[in-house]
Amino acid sequence: MAKKILVVDDDDLVLIAIQELLTPLGFSVTAVTGGQEALEAVSSDRFDLLILDVSMPEITGFEVCQRVRQMESYTETPVLMLTARSGEEDKQRGMEVGANLYLPKPISPKRLIALVEEALK
Repeated sequence: MAKKILVVDDDDLVLIAIQELLTPLGFSVTAVTGGQEALEAVSSDRFDLLILDVSMPEITGFEVCQRVRQMESYTETPVLMLTARSGEEDKQRGMEVGANLYLPKPISPKRLIALVEEALK
């Protein structure tokens, strides 16, 4: 069965790019544009990996990660934060709320694929 990935970003182009990159590799990718949608998705479905943007209106990626980590079924699920916010403070906060990796945008497609495959091993 295909590994299920939830991608959350308020930029449609980023969502399309990640979907186009990962779907041909056999991953089942669900893309949503906001934190509230992400929380609804994880409540109604089970994902093997989450890729979160940080800067989103209403609910940030930090908040989504923190809330997801409080769900029993997501305590061990890998979370990659992929964001334009690359400051050390942001990275530290991302790790504190439960992210496994905090990655600055832009990222090369090859590197993203490698990190996704590694996270899902």
